[in-house]
Formats: sequence, structure tokens, C-alpha cells
Amino acid sequence: MDTLLKDKVPPHNLEAEQATLGALLLDWSAFPDVAVLLKADNFYSNQNKIIYKAMLSMSNQNIQGDTLTLINELNKNGNLEQAGGTAYIASLTDTVPTSANISYYANVVLDCSVRRELIRISQELKADSFDITKESRNILENAEKNIFNITERNQTSSIHEMQDVVSNTITLIEKRINNRSGYTGIPSGFNKLDTMTSGFQNQELVIIGARPSMGKTALALSMIQFIAVEQKIPCGFFSLEMSDAQIGQRLLSQVSRVTGHKIRTGFLTLQDLQKIQDAAGLCYDSPLYIVDTPNMQLLDLRAMARRMKMQHDVKIIFIDYIGLISTENPNAPVYEQVSEISKSLKALARELNIPVVVLCQLARDAEGNEPNLAQLRGSGSIEQDADMVMFIHRERKKSSDEEAPQVLDAKLIVAKQRNGPIGDVDLLFLPAITRFENVAKEDS
Repeated sequence: MDTLLKDKVPPHNLEAEQATLGALLLDWSAFPDVAVLLKADNFYSNQNKIIYKAMLSMSNQNIQGDTLTLINELNKNGNLEQAGGTAYIASLTDTVPTSANISYYANVVLDCSVRRELIRISQELKADSFDITKESRNILENAEKNIFNITERNQTSSIHEMQDVVSNTITLIEKRINNRSGYTGIPSGFNKLDTMTSGFQNQELVIIGARPSMGKTALALSMIQFIAVEQKIPCGFFSLEMSDAQIGQRLLSQVSRVTGHKIRTGFLTLQDLQKIQDAAGLCYDSPLYIVDTPNMQLLDLRAMARRMKMQHDVKIIFIDYIGLISTENPNAPVYEQVSEISKSLKALARELNIPVVVLCQLARDAEGNEPNLAQLRGSGSIEQDADMVMFIHRERKKSSDEEAPQVLDAKLIVAKQRNGPIGDVDLLFLPAITRFENVAKEDS
């Protein structure tokens, strides 16, 4: 099998390459469409690659392409002989009678290029797999990265005509009119917040920031409890700090309203047990999918998120928290790593067409004060990439000797929202069950 593969010529189609180049010489106006699709490296033949590079250069110089101008460009750069000479250039237009099928020829060239790249990656993967000095996890990660790079390189942008944009927008508005809940996105369960945001919107990156122990995870789980447990909306949760067992205990405490301390110590009354059993029944069938890998690699997180979307059709993902995501280059400056992560998470939200909600720690100078955007820890790119940024603000308990209050006033500060208002959302925090609630709920 290996011998047969070794003797095989890599996938290519010289006729399609020549037809693409010839069609461009016949109809230079088609060049922008082809340039979006093909790069010079997509050509198998070296002389065809040189010719296409010359065409790219001509396009950048606003030179109208034809046989003569192409020969002049190649001659100017000293590449005419490497490109096959004058006779070969002149013969290109003979290979294709018309430019009508240029898109078809270009796609054939692209398909062969992708196949060659896949073969190269598979050969590298095989060699790495036989190398016992390399960890299998690193081999898998590198293979996934290479495959993902092929996908990203071959994604083409689309130009949307205004007729389609207007038509799609009207359809969306009509859908919103017929939506009885009034929310166009996924509601968080906090009434005032959902009124301001109309719910978490698809393709948006949402940041929730706070100092340590202010309730970032508690807020996220309060939202998850409403979304997954009450509304039965499929939800993914990447917990890089807590185990699945700890998350389970927190959720049961929130739903049952039995204190977390009682659940941890086991000092439960029969009434407590009944409440927990009832809560377990509500949580059991909830479409909540948890990944609890500490210091997760960014590539692994993206791969797992795609799998969640594919297998469980999750509608929203929460990540706790951005500071615990690892990049491939841990020696890079922190701001570069955080910038890479935030951009990647925004791209993930767009790719999966779901909201991605990410928890984030704030700088030390936010302690005791109302947080602001400048205090997002690590990189200004978080603020730049995020569609919405919220901060948790509340007073800390003054002394560990004091009896803990049953309810604390808290505030959720919406400091940035691309497509909506900013402002404060008053909430209540219940420390014993680590849960945030609407103020109105406690007043009623």
C-alpha cells in the first residue's frame, strides 16, 4: 500500500491549470473572481505557478492582462524562460475556446491542491506517529491545526447584493414580530438584562468580568440553570477551574435552594434530601454538556465546541474562564496570548453561529470600585473583540466572623454593547446557594 502511494503522482490537473490561465487571458475581467478562489501555491506546475504570480502582480499594478502584457511582465522580472517561454504563453489561449467555464476550471485546480495538502499532512502524521519521542497528544493537536488551516485558507468571502440583504432583514424582522417572548436571542433569566439585550445573540462574544470571588461562576451557573434546566435549551459549559462534580453540587444547590455547605458536609435533613431529589429530577434531563479540563489548549477547546455543536446542537457556550485557556506558544507575552484567544473565540462564535459567553478576571485596581473596560485583564483586544462586556459589582463580606447575610445587593454593569444600550442591572446575590436572582422576584 505504502509503495503504491509512494509511486503515485500527487493529484493535479494540468489541463485545468492551463484552461484557467488561458481563460483569464481571454477575459481579464474574470480575474477578481479567480483571485478570491486561487493562490499561486494552488498550482501544481511550477511554470503555471510563476505565470499566475505574474498575473497577480499585473492586477496589483492595474495592468490589463493579455498574452503580450503577460510576456512583458514575465520578461521584466526575468521569469519568462522559467514560465515556459513565449511559445508556452501563447499556447495557453489555445487550450480553452471561451472563458465561460473559468469558475469550473479554477475549482478543479483548488480541489487538486487541497488533496495534495491532505496527502502531505497525512504523511507528516504517519512519520510523527512512528516517532516515539513525540507525545501522541501533541501529534493530534498538530494534525488538527493543519487540517483547520486548510479549511481556513480555502474559505472564500461572499459579496452580498443589497436585494438579498434587505429581503433577509425583512424576514428577520417579521420573525421578531411573531416572536411572543419578545427576545430575539437566548434569554439569561434576568429580566432587565434581557430587556436591554433582547437575549444573547448568535455570533456574539460576551464577556463577564469581575474580581476573584465576586461571583463570576455563580452568575454563569445562574444563567445556565435558567437556559438549560428551565428552558431546556442545549448549552455547553467549559469549566477550566471546577470539576463536573463541583458544578453538579452548585447546580443542585441553586435549584433545590439547599445551602452548598450542607451539601458538601452531608448534614442534610429529610426535607433537604427531598428538595435535592426534586432538583436532581429537574436537572437530570437538562441538555447541559460540561467539559472540565483544566488549562485547556485553545485548539482543543475549539475542537470540542465544534463537536458539541455537531452532536448536541448547543445554542450557547459558556467558558470559565479566559485566563485558564492555554495557547500553543506559552512563552509569548501575555497580551499576545490573550489577544489570540479573544480573536479565536469571536471567530468561533461566528463559525458556530451561537453566542459564546466568556468569564474574565479584572485587574487588581478594580477591587472595591465599580469596574470599567480599562480593567479587563491581559489585553485591550478583549474589549475590542467583544460584542458585549458586563461587570459584576457588589460589596464583599467585611469579616469572616460575622454571620453571613442571606441576601446581598449586587449590580451587573453592562459597559459595552455594540447593538444596544448600556447601563446597570440590579440583582440579588444569595451567598448560601451561590445564586443570583432578579430583584423583582424577591420583592414579589
